Amino acid sequence: MKKKTINGALSYLQKVAKSKEEKAAIELLKKLTDSIEESKGDSRSDGFPLPDEAIEEGAYTLYSDGACRGNPGPGAWASMGQDLEGKIIFERSGVDTRTTNNQMELDGAINALSAVKAHFEEEGIIGFQKIYLYSDSKYVVDGIQKWVPGWKLRGWKKADKKTPENVERWMDLDNLVKDLNVKFFWVKGHSGHPQNERCDLLANQALDQAGF
Repeated sequence: MKKKTINGALSYLQKVAKSKEEKAAIELLKKLTDSIEESKGDSRSDGFPLPDEAIEEGAYTLYSDGACRGNPGPGAWASMGQDLEGKIIFERSGVDTRTTNNQMELDGAINALSAVKAHFEEEGIIGFQKIYLYSDSKYVVDGIQKWVPGWKLRGWKKADKKTPENVERWMDLDNLVKDLNVKFFWVKGHSGHPQNERCDLLANQALDQAGF
């Protein structure tokens, strides 16, 4: 509950309080409430704090990561998503026996968007819901925001007329972005970001379980 809401309720109670003791107790509660620093990024229901911008804008949040043991080598992707209240709506991961780190980062983002799209369909959620996707891969974030528009104008070719690496994955990601209202954010990996650390754990657990 917001501090402003609590203070409003206490002010009303103070007005209707009859005894000096009741008024004194309410005044003490108001002082205690004022001393509490309100956090925008509260943990909500599932223990993972929502980013401030997602709370302010009312956005679903997605997180993705990729891991590779050898580049190329066996790799895994992972993703998770939270609804507007912070409830985890999915956690997913997958393994590829021979891949690259960039491919797994792309697969993480692709699967995150596929999962939230399926969630909207299953729950009958309609409308152009805001979605924020957080990744520690500048390859993914810069690629979808800066490179893909130019590639598309050139018929999915780079400026040197060569086909971009992982072009089929980029096409899959672009198709999902066209269907959804998505904004991408880069976060620094292995820096204590809770959801990014969770995705990293899920990817590495998937590799461990697959015997890699």
